[in-house]
Amino acid sequence: MTSSTIAVAALGRPRVKPEHRPYRTTDGNVRIGSVVYGIGAEIEDPRGWVWSLIGAMDGSRGPAAVVAEVLARHPALVDRGDLDDEGVRQAMADLFAAGFLEDAAAEVPLPDRERVRYSRGVPLLRWMDRGPRRSPWDAQLRLREARVLLVGLGGTGGHAAQSLVASGVGRLHCVEPDVVELSNLNRQPLYRESDIGRPKVTAALAALRALNSDVTVTGERREVRGPEDLTELVGTARDAGAPYDLLVLAADHPVRIRRWANRVCLAAGLPWTDAGYRGPVATAGVYRPGSGACWECLREGEDARRDLRLPPGQDEEVASPRMPWNPATAVTAGLSGAHLAHAALALLTGIPDVEPGFRFGVNLMVPGDPILERFPRRPECPACGRQP
Repeated sequence: MTSSTIAVAALGRPRVKPEHRPYRTTDGNVRIGSVVYGIGAEIEDPRGWVWSLIGAMDGSRGPAAVVAEVLARHPALVDRGDLDDEGVRQAMADLFAAGFLEDAAAEVPLPDRERVRYSRGVPLLRWMDRGPRRSPWDAQLRLREARVLLVGLGGTGGHAAQSLVASGVGRLHCVEPDVVELSNLNRQPLYRESDIGRPKVTAALAALRALNSDVTVTGERREVRGPEDLTELVGTARDAGAPYDLLVLAADHPVRIRRWANRVCLAAGLPWTDAGYRGPVATAGVYRPGSGACWECLREGEDARRDLRLPPGQDEEVASPRMPWNPATAVTAGLSGAHLAHAALALLTGIPDVEPGFRFGVNLMVPGDPILERFPRRPECPACGRQP
């Protein structure tokens, strides 16, 4: 038996995920997994037994009973040797490995309160999940156990923090040095007018704890001035015996903070994600040490791709000038924060299963033209070139 068939044998009552409900096409094929690109699949079924298999996996039977039901529906195929026990089990295993099946008998090891709270989010994770899992609640359990370090509680970080807490991340530690100002409120809905003059981290902790009391939210008012500060933040958790699973970087100052984060996370073996907005462009990056390009690989790849046609010695700041503050609205900050939270959830749960080492986002000037930057890892990269 293959590992997949062994896994299927352990299912109590296999069934097709509700969001992946199949149908037959006019030419007799089976489409399963919805019509969303990246999820659905089409299976040729000239003899019709695959459709019978799909129907038999309704959550009322064990694997052996499913196999027996399919064979009983197609005696002619069995007599001719075109269908047997092994073939049906392998088809079931392939569907399970592709992420289309779950176990109707799987228990939900969460309190009723959390089952109700996440009853709308778990089906989305189940829908997007293309990995073999017995229970759709497995991903929620991963979030429940996750420990995340979030640096920056401005527009991007505030939106991301709300999404992570609402989604049920187990522990979120927030780091932010600033106080709330009136000019923040056009893009930072985490804060209220009554918060003006208060430390952002103080106001944010109160709002986030009120949003989801089942999540442990902590924080500190602190400025990151160099890589040593980031190393200490990551290392503090390690010293306490509870390392973070992820760094979520939403700060854009100092200018070199992303480079620092890249080096610190490479040294710590810590996955991380970052996001921000520059005018109408909102993007996020996804990084995991040892898997794909690091931040510096992507930066060098993008610099080499662009042709700014600058005179020799001219700084690229001329082509893309920086301002004392970053022009933004609640829309651009919200988009970057949503991208950041999505990247974080994907790294924590594996849903969707993405290959790290890329940036993605949107340009509001060109609706329908998504941004995707992916470059190969550079062997000569000064940051990750010597890593395995």
